Amino acid sequence: MATAPASFLPSGSRRPGFKLGPLPQALVPPLALFAVWQLACLTGLFPEQVLVPPSTVARTLARLAASGELERDVGVSLRRLLVGFGAGALTGLAFGAATALSRWTEAALWPLFLLLWQVPVIAFLPVLVLFFGIDETFKITIVALATFFPVALATFDGIKSVPRAWFEVAQVYRTRLPDLLWRILVPATVPAILTGLRVAITRAWVVLVAGELLAADSGIGQLMETGRQLFQIDVVLAGVITSGVIGFLLDRCARALEARATRWKDA
Repeated sequence: MATAPASFLPSGSRRPGFKLGPLPQALVPPLALFAVWQLACLTGLFPEQVLVPPSTVARTLARLAASGELERDVGVSLRRLLVGFGAGALTGLAFGAATALSRWTEAALWPLFLLLWQVPVIAFLPVLVLFFGIDETFKITIVALATFFPVALATFDGIKSVPRAWFEVAQVYRTRLPDLLWRILVPATVPAILTGLRVAITRAWVVLVAGELLAADSGIGQLMETGRQLFQIDVVLAGVITSGVIGFLLDRCARALEARATRWKDA
């Protein structure tokens, strides 16, 4: 008697198979990359002065962590990110709300905003160095700029997507401005704003590391730049891996907060 194909078997009688969980499945690509990396080093495809093996990078990471150098540089970078992100997010929220709620402000400022939005933040770095030097103000400013644009755009789009009829009903019932903001605008725009904040935090981290590579005396970017100047490729790659892991964790945390704050949409 012919056996039915596996796809037509009842769910309770399907053949057991091996299935990776979410976390192990996510680890497969980086582990495969490290394996190819190690193989390329063992075969001598690239000289060690150009590409050091991952085992050497791992030892360098352990040495930097044990000496406290890695913790210090990561802490400095995260403090800059926190301050600059807070300033840029608050400014972006205020600007996006003002331009979305006022036709005059939108007509006067929004075209200029869209023009500046097309310019990469990296392009502002030389000008900002001339204005602020390489002090903390410079690093915080580039983080604030990288945060400002996506948050302002998300806030503007979120408010503009609110049905006009809601405002008309609020006007009929003579809803006070604080109630209009907290009872109508905030719940309606939270998903869009959270998405903008998530995009902004990873964008700000990338720009901060780039800024530290260009002009800084501390931070994870400065650690990589020092390694480059001293031809310590293992230090450079250790910084690359550290910055990548931090960026990944920032995005994951932002996604988790976004999902938690918008659970009411699926309820």
